[in-house]
Amino acid sequence: MTKDMKDPIPMPNTILIIDDDEINRMVLANIFSDSYRIIEASDGEEGIRLLLENFLDVCAVLLDVMMPVMDGMAFLERLRGLGWNGGIPVFLITAEDDTSVLSRAYALGVMDTIAKPVIPYMVRKRVDSVIELFKARKRLRLRVKDQQKQINAQARQIIDLNLGMIEALSTAVEFRSAESGSHVRRIHDITKRLLLDTELGVGLSPESIDIIATAAIMHDVGKIAIPDAILNKPGKLTPEEFEIMKTHTIKGAEFLEKIPQMRNHAAFHCAYEIARHHHERYDGRGYPDGLKGEQIPVWVQAVSLADVYDALVNDRVYKKAYSFDEAARMIEAGECGSFGPRLMAAFRAEEPRLRELYRKEDEDGKGNL
Repeated sequence: MTKDMKDPIPMPNTILIIDDDEINRMVLANIFSDSYRIIEASDGEEGIRLLLENFLDVCAVLLDVMMPVMDGMAFLERLRGLGWNGGIPVFLITAEDDTSVLSRAYALGVMDTIAKPVIPYMVRKRVDSVIELFKARKRLRLRVKDQQKQINAQARQIIDLNLGMIEALSTAVEFRSAESGSHVRRIHDITKRLLLDTELGVGLSPESIDIIATAAIMHDVGKIAIPDAILNKPGKLTPEEFEIMKTHTIKGAEFLEKIPQMRNHAAFHCAYEIARHHHERYDGRGYPDGLKGEQIPVWVQAVSLADVYDALVNDRVYKKAYSFDEAARMIEAGECGSFGPRLMAAFRAEEPRLRELYRKEDEDGKGNL
């Protein structure tokens, strides 16, 4: 590309000539100097140094074979060692007609061979064509990379929008049950910490844990189907009322199934399991399905404990908040249900740090961890 043509994407425009013969270098430089910046080396070792210094600017290497210190083949070997073979077009300028040498050169990544003595217009045409091909490839890669960034940004916006809608729905349920809207965010963060920062989450990727924490926000979505008189009753529920309250687990799972957009969300499977099973207990005495032990997915177990812990240390319509020490004691003593040994070990390790979440919330005054 000539100097007066503007490339919309900046491209490298330097040709490195490596030849021990000064006359040869001068002839080659003369062919390309009107359109390219030229740098010269008298052997392969100097060529490597110049390439390292100018690697962002070099668009082609014109390489002699027979040179002192480091010959053309050794240069190509070094280039391959640096991982650049094929990344920058290399042209072998040589009088060598040994097919074994040429075969080896091509195997090392040489783009083309040009016989000496060179014919200027032929050399210019062949080199220009390959450089333009490499530039076109680079432009395409950069455009694809830029488009991928845009697609990723748009996907992130959609994810954020979906998460915002999920949070809004879940928070509306919490407000309806006279609980702080920050409850769902605390369940999110406690669940994430139990899985990410302890042995409980071994085998789960950070991405999977993020999905589980998002799904945890929807644990009580089924309460939207529970009458206010039961949901906000300040005293103990009657056996009949408790049976109705228990249905929020099944209602929540059914509700999530009926949202088409939710079924396509990465968190759907976890959200369904959590909504239906977060009141199951390790000893099998939970509801609605009486799951026992490791029949309960580990992420559901984590949400169950997070829900109990948060309920204990905050005011509810039916009770005042317990202290952190008392809440931890009650959970350890099995007064709030049955939890598995792995989960309890994770809780003991993480509980002192969970308290910091609440202190930070109080300091921020935002109800958002």
